[in-house]
Amino acid sequence: MQNIRLVALDLDGTVFNDKKEITPRTLAALRTACAQGVVVLPATGRTASGVPAAFTSIPGVQYALTSNGASVVNLHTGEQLVNQPFATEDALKIYDILERGGGMMSIFIGGKSYTTRANAENHMDVVPENLKEYFRTTRIEVEDMHATLRAHAHEIEKYSMIYHTEAERDAAWREVERTCPGMELTSSLPRNMEINAPGVTKGSGLLALADYLGLARDQTMAVGDSGNDRAMLEAAGLGVAMGNATNEIREIADVITDDNNHDGVAAAIEKYVL
Repeated sequence: MQNIRLVALDLDGTVFNDKKEITPRTLAALRTACAQGVVVLPATGRTASGVPAAFTSIPGVQYALTSNGASVVNLHTGEQLVNQPFATEDALKIYDILERGGGMMSIFIGGKSYTTRANAENHMDVVPENLKEYFRTTRIEVEDMHATLRAHAHEIEKYSMIYHTEAERDAAWREVERTCPGMELTSSLPRNMEINAPGVTKGSGLLALADYLGLARDQTMAVGDSGNDRAMLEAAGLGVAMGNATNEIREIADVITDDNNHDGVAAAIEKYVL
């Protein structure tokens, strides 16, 4: 048994079942882990405000890894403990590529997400139904995206794109790889592309928080199901794939737990932490 003291958990497809609920068994496991002093960390591509209250209201949940690891914040104070933005030149270059390719663009700055009203209204049809409310309530609308970018180019944490077709997404993906080699490109939704600075992943955010807390790598566990969780599972002392995880994630994980509709997170915490 490892002395796991930090557990990083992806949200959709991991902590939450397909009904977007935390089941009683999973909730009990999270509460028990927190009560025993284990750091339970929501680890997401979302903003801090996008982490559902069903998770953040659990006593003892203090931190959130957001923007795919570019930011780790203290949920109680708002303090940003980890900040891993793009280099300014890279941020500007990527924006120019994405602007030409269409799609719904969101820019993450300082733990918040920005878009324009026209962008949101014209592309809301590409957002999965179960995430429309999240997009509507967490995106801050600005008049001029380019002006916002110029003012904050040194603070850009992540670009998030959703396209109408996979062909559009794949074309943009290839162009970013060709023009800006080394960027971290991941996908967590159909027709989605998320871009972080080189080396910035959920894994780098997890290890940065562990270092801040004085914990060793082998005291960390990560649980996930999709491509943007890969680096986190590889970085953690124990990488756990959900039973519903993609083949890519199942292959690189240390162990596989049950799926998200059968309390896979609870089973992993009960077995490896409690």
